[in-house]
Amino acid sequence: MSEVAETTVDLARQETVTRILDSADRLFRHYGYAKTNVADIARDLGMSPANIYRFFASKVEIHQAICGRMLAAVYQMACEILRAEGSASDRLRRFIHAQHQLTVETMLDQEKVHEMVIVALERDWHVIEKHIDRLNDLMAEVIAEGIATGEFSKQDPQIAARCFGAATATLCHPQMVSQCVNKPNRATYEELTEYALRALK
Repeated sequence: MSEVAETTVDLARQETVTRILDSADRLFRHYGYAKTNVADIARDLGMSPANIYRFFASKVEIHQAICGRMLAAVYQMACEILRAEGSASDRLRRFIHAQHQLTVETMLDQEKVHEMVIVALERDWHVIEKHIDRLNDLMAEVIAEGIATGEFSKQDPQIAARCFGAATATLCHPQMVSQCVNKPNRATYEELTEYALRALK
């Protein structure tokens, strides 16, 4: 097969994969993850379930791919905020605020999306662990810059990033946010973020 033909096949395959994920995502959001099966996705696309299985071994694998796309979007948002101009504190503050807003608006206000996220968290997929590591690396970069400018005290940036992430987890973790949001006896995202930033200083 020529290189051009291989490229055409790869593009066609990627287009089909994208169509499957878009359809599954739409159905999961509308009917819920548990109530949607591969046959539903195939019917929505006008193809046979066997054709779906040519690209994904199971519904779980489709779910993993959708989860990966969602996390990639979060990571892109994190890059744009944490690598923008401004002090280290301001960038970390904006990042946590954006994460919190995204969790509340996208994952809690849309019940079916929340169901998808909870299933993924309960299965402890490596894609989520990798995502957390990548976010920690981004925060470590910012913290290292803050240390270099004297904004933060001298410390190990990687450890500081993990601790900062853990300290603000209740603002970004879907299950924790759903339990804590709008409760008067819990710290607000502003209070908790400022507390965590003071610890870095």
